Amino acid sequence: MVNMMKLMKQAASMQQNLEKAQAELAERTVEFSSGGGMVTAVARGDGSVASVRIDPKVVDPQDVEMLQDLVLAAVAGALAAAQEMRAAEMAKLTAGLGIPGMPGL
Repeated sequence: MVNMMKLMKQAASMQQNLEKAQAELAERTVEFSSGGGMVTAVARGDGSVASVRIDPKVVDPQDVEMLQDLVLAAVAGALAAAQEMRAAEMAKLTAGLGIPGMPGL
């Protein structure tokens, strides 16, 4: 019974650590640029997009498709970087636990 209580305490502690890490990740940001810095997207560690900056020089009414491609590339890159950051942080918390489906195992 002592082992079960210890295990439950460890699980509660891990849950608190995960919640704290998720809250911290929501505050951290990563950024990704496309078009040589003409379009920059900033994403939060929780997977949301914080902002998109577009250099006015890239805004060409005759080539909207290029601007769309640059925005899409910047946002996709920023979200991928945020996912990598999130996975790395979660791996630190779950390393060695052997829980299926958890990053870093």
